[in-house]
Amino acid sequence: MDFSHELVVPNRDLPFKLFLFEGKNGGYFREKHWHRSVEIFAVLAGSLTFSINEEKTRLKDGEFILVNSNEIHSIAAPDPNQTVVLQIPLKALEDYCEEEKPVTFAHRTCGQDREVVNLVREMYRIYTAHETGYELLVQSCYYRLLYLLVTVYRKEQKEEQKKQSRRLEKLSRITAYIKENYRSPLSLDQVAARFGYSPAYLSRMFRKYAGINYNTYLLNVRLDSAYRELMNTHQEVGCIAEENGFPDGRAFSRAFRKKYGCVPSRYRKGQTGQESASD
Repeated sequence: MDFSHELVVPNRDLPFKLFLFEGKNGGYFREKHWHRSVEIFAVLAGSLTFSINEEKTRLKDGEFILVNSNEIHSIAAPDPNQTVVLQIPLKALEDYCEEEKPVTFAHRTCGQDREVVNLVREMYRIYTAHETGYELLVQSCYYRLLYLLVTVYRKEQKEEQKKQSRRLEKLSRITAYIKENYRSPLSLDQVAARFGYSPAYLSRMFRKYAGINYNTYLLNVRLDSAYRELMNTHQEVGCIAEENGFPDGRAFSRAFRKKYGCVPSRYRKGQTGQESASD
């Protein structure tokens, strides 16, 4: 297998990730990938085509789909659409796991389908309105949604799905550890030793299941966190670099420029200028 691993980072002010699907303008295709979170795509307008473990499903206005942790999936959105995506960390569901295996869900037609879509729609509306106390109101919808998942949509995994899950769960535990400790030095040798693997075996595991090498994955985790600090704080670039595991500001700037096309300070200034112009 050679599928990419998608890094999921919760919103800065919520214990989950909620956002408008990036393929909203159409002409979009996301190659096969996987992640550790449970994912809900709720289509509010237009349509999408999902492929989960080689099974295709077309979603229309008012429909949603559940993607389990470690399920290989791809997304096609040839036409414009409005779709809200909710990514739920497995930690929120750990009390419902069996024998340390991730809890899984099925999307089957039932009376609660409409309620699920309405809850996701309402969560996004409240979140974008950003009125006083919005975090509490969004999370009240979120916990109602979690209740529906574990009481209505929960399912037993088939044997083949269990095998697939076990193959990726090994790496998922490691990526979770990296996301919790990326601010500290994390060499391949150190992480391999912690999980009882040889560095060569861990390196092969990343290439096979994440589609990238270990160092690139770690760099992406650090860059993602540093980007959020750059956009949401007034911290100096050197401090951001140090707080996110980079050896110095120069190394951070070099990695940032490679991904975003310019150095962090210029990128921040450009984004701030755009926001000021739109006020």
